[in-house]
Formats: sequence, structure tokens, C-alpha cells
Amino acid sequence: MSGSPRTARILWPLIAFALLSLVLACDSGSVHVSSAALFDAALAWMAGSPPTLATTLLELRLSRALAGFVVGATLALAGVMMQALLRNPLADPYALGVSGGAAVGALASMLLIGLSWTIAPSAFVGALAIAFLLLLLAQRDLRGGIVEGNTPILLLTGVIIASGCGALVTLMLTLAPDSQLRGMVFWLIGDLSAAQFHWLPLLILIGALLWSLRSARAINMIAMHADGAAGLGIQVGRLRRGLFIGAALLTASAVSSAGSIGFVGLIVPHACRFVLGPDHRLLLPVASLVGGSFIVLTDLLARTLIAPQQLPVGVMTALIGVPVFLLQLHHISRK
Repeated sequence: MSGSPRTARILWPLIAFALLSLVLACDSGSVHVSSAALFDAALAWMAGSPPTLATTLLELRLSRALAGFVVGATLALAGVMMQALLRNPLADPYALGVSGGAAVGALASMLLIGLSWTIAPSAFVGALAIAFLLLLLAQRDLRGGIVEGNTPILLLTGVIIASGCGALVTLMLTLAPDSQLRGMVFWLIGDLSAAQFHWLPLLILIGALLWSLRSARAINMIAMHADGAAGLGIQVGRLRRGLFIGAALLTASAVSSAGSIGFVGLIVPHACRFVLGPDHRLLLPVASLVGGSFIVLTDLLARTLIAPQQLPVGVMTALIGVPVFLLQLHHISRK
């Protein structure tokens, strides 16, 4: 990552904004607790005092907010990596069907096992299974050799696999009893109501971000000048496999944590690229911070808009994402 003053001027305010979004998420909810009481609860929680209503609410809200931030940052980072891999600005983390595998795994767990703690591992395994299948079926594209445009075999294989997963999801929704149908639909839309912070998704996010930042200059080359990247000494095949594996792991992590939350991996990279330009040395960390803050704030809106009833966060991201993306396209078309 570039250490220029411009980078610091951009990243530090975004870090502060991310922290502010977490504070707002902890301070707001259907049950009102004053900011002073929450601050005292935070001090008591850090001191290990016996739990109270305020400390319990703080723990629940902070865990959900942290989980949402990691999910948003993960989806935004996966979107940047997928767009660089496919050289397609319309690509998102769900473009290759990895999320479809997660949906099949999660819904199969709900339908056949019925234990809540098995949903996330089943989704993660399903997503990795589809990613491994793509690795086997699209080895030529992932070895490099892309001269112009998109990656036909990889992209088309992902589309076909996604269609097959969609058919399996529809079949399971058709067979599901009414008592399970609501939970399945909420999961497919994307929901943070049962999300809790875990260290594994955070470690996956940090690992993928560090690897991508280390490879940012090479990613710039294959994203904008793929024809000459190999001639400049860049190991195109190795980099493309790294981008695919990183994006697949990130997508599997996000979807298994919160379901298929749409538009984050599409509009956040677009918005950051529109404002800051295509340099991945800056785009990667900025998109991660913006994506995390975006999910925290949209989830805050989803759980307070018609409180005490909570809306799926995927609904809010779609309602915000559609006009924002259309506005971006309008500005681009006028240039």
C-alpha cells in the first residue's frame, strides 16, 4: 500500500468513520439505553463486573455490529478482487456461483438437520465445494493466457454452476415445511439478526487484504494492461489463481456468516473507484473500510426503521444499492 500523504488523508478519516459507525450501532436499538449508561456498561464490561441489562445489550449490539463490519468489508474486498480477475466492472462476489454453493449447503442444513449451529459451517463447506469445482473445470483460464476481454470458460462455468445451485435452492424451498420457509427466505435475502462476531472471518479478511495489498501493483497491471503483464515479469497464472482463491474464501466467509447480502460487492468498489480512481493500492483498503461501514449503518437502519420488527439487511442494501448504482452509471454515461 502506498504510504503517500494522500493515502493517509483518505484512510484515517475512513477509519474514524468506521469506528463512529460501530459506536452508533451500539448506541441505537429498539430498547433505549442512554449513551451514558452504555459508556458505564462498557467500563463495567471491561472490568469484568456482573452483567446488567446495559452490558448485555452492549455485548449483543457490539457483536452484531462487528460481524456486520467484517461481512461488509469482506464482500467489498471480494468484489474488487473479482472485478480485477474477470476484468469486468459488473462482476461481484456472487458472479461465479460460490454463493450458490453456500445457499445449497445452508438450506440443506436447515431442511435436513434443523440445528442452527450447523448452518454456517454447511454454507462454508458448500461454497468451498463450488470453488474447488470451478478450479477443476476452468484451469486454463486460471493459468493465464487471457488476451482480451473477459475469461469465457471461468465465467461461463460459474454462470452454469450458479444456475444449477439456483435450481437446487428452488427445489428445497418447494419441499420445505412452512415452519422453516421464513428462515430460509431471510437467509437467502441476507440477514444479520443471528450473526455473531467470530475470529475466523476476521482472520480470512485480514489475510486476503494483506495478500492483495502485497500484490496490488501486479493487480493493477492485469486489470488494466493484461496484454503486457506477462512481458513485465508478472506471474499472471499464479496471480489469477490467488485472486480467485482469495475472492472465493472471502465470499464463502461472508455468505456463511450473514447469507447472500447483495449489492455491497458491486456498488462499493464502483463508488470507490469512481471517486478515487483504479489504483488497487488505495482501492483495496478503502473499499474494505467503506463496505464494512456501509453494512453496519444499513443494518442499523434495518433494525430501527420499524422497530421492534427487524428487516433483513439485504433488503436495505438493495433499496440503497439500486439507485446509487444507476446514478453511477448515469454519471459514467455522460462522460
